[in-house]
Amino acid sequence: MSNKIRWGVLGGGGDSLIGVLHRVAASMFDAYQLVGGSFNPDIEVSKDFATQIGIPTDRIYKDLTELVQKETALPADQRMQVVSILTPNFLHFPMAKQLLEAGFNVICEKPMTMTHAEALELEAIQKKNGNVFGLTHTYTGYPMVRQMREMIANGELGEIQKVDAQYYQGWINNLIHDKEQRNSTWRLMPEKSGISCCLGDIGVHAYQMLEFVTGKKIKSVLADLNHLYEDNEMDIDGTVLLRLDEYTKGVLRSSQIATGEENNFTVAIYGTKAGLKWEQENPNYLYLLEDGQPMRVLKPGHAYNSALSLDGTKLPPGHPEGIFDAMGNIYKGVAKVIRGEDYNSGEFPGMTDGVRGMNFIEKAVQSHRDGNVWVNL
Repeated sequence: MSNKIRWGVLGGGGDSLIGVLHRVAASMFDAYQLVGGSFNPDIEVSKDFATQIGIPTDRIYKDLTELVQKETALPADQRMQVVSILTPNFLHFPMAKQLLEAGFNVICEKPMTMTHAEALELEAIQKKNGNVFGLTHTYTGYPMVRQMREMIANGELGEIQKVDAQYYQGWINNLIHDKEQRNSTWRLMPEKSGISCCLGDIGVHAYQMLEFVTGKKIKSVLADLNHLYEDNEMDIDGTVLLRLDEYTKGVLRSSQIATGEENNFTVAIYGTKAGLKWEQENPNYLYLLEDGQPMRVLKPGHAYNSALSLDGTKLPPGHPEGIFDAMGNIYKGVAKVIRGEDYNSGEFPGMTDGVRGMNFIEKAVQSHRDGNVWVNL
């Protein structure tokens, strides 16, 4: 019998990019076997898709309720061990709640929920039942992001005094200037996307990344958001000032109307000894800055990197690794915990990241609505 982790998927069917990303990532270390799920609200479409990707249709379900009922009726050594949620935002909370209460481990796309209150409710369920919960802040899986985290934790930058994160895209330009389109896309519908579009979609990645690499918690925020049109309820651009403590401050900039930008996510951390910079569009380069010294470029796969970075490196030096590899590292970390193996807390984001992310989104929106004031997290 296969010793692979039995894996189910909700959503991610058809030509879904996120579905492909998760399936490739789960296959990387031969740790998972996709055994079923519900890829589409139409069960016949789900079954057709299952046939296309080469998995049996006997465990393709019409909805999550049927999945839970039939999977929990199976012997423990046959039922799904973990289920990934790849659906639109508004389904994340009810699906995660039902799965956690039924005893399943969960891997969830972000944002984890629609509200901070929902996130706290999930956290309470997970603590009670002891489920494994992975949140796919994918960029934390890059080897050089992990290297940045370890170098900062080891004190190589000294005391952190400035943080800067930028996440710029331009894709929403294609629809925001058309009244009919901006009022019909789910990304700009609060009932489906939550109270924020830009911060909820990409700004929360930058927020989570800053806390992930520095090991510090952001204490308060001051936000200035842009909706661009009066009939658009959702932010599509924003700048957020950050306070981590009395002497550590920074800025988070996110935009979906940065014309011509693709996925320009950059992170810079400056300490009393040195600084580090990383760019998602060139993820194999980590720039080390020191006063009076030439800039150094650190790359994955070399022995000078940390154990956490090397564990997430699949190829010899000089061979580029990308977004699929980063997601694969998150799935690898979740697999270690499900199997009861030793793991580093930096191997995958989890429930705490989701709770803090939702709190950040709500407090940043509150800061803007209250007249651009400081709000404590």
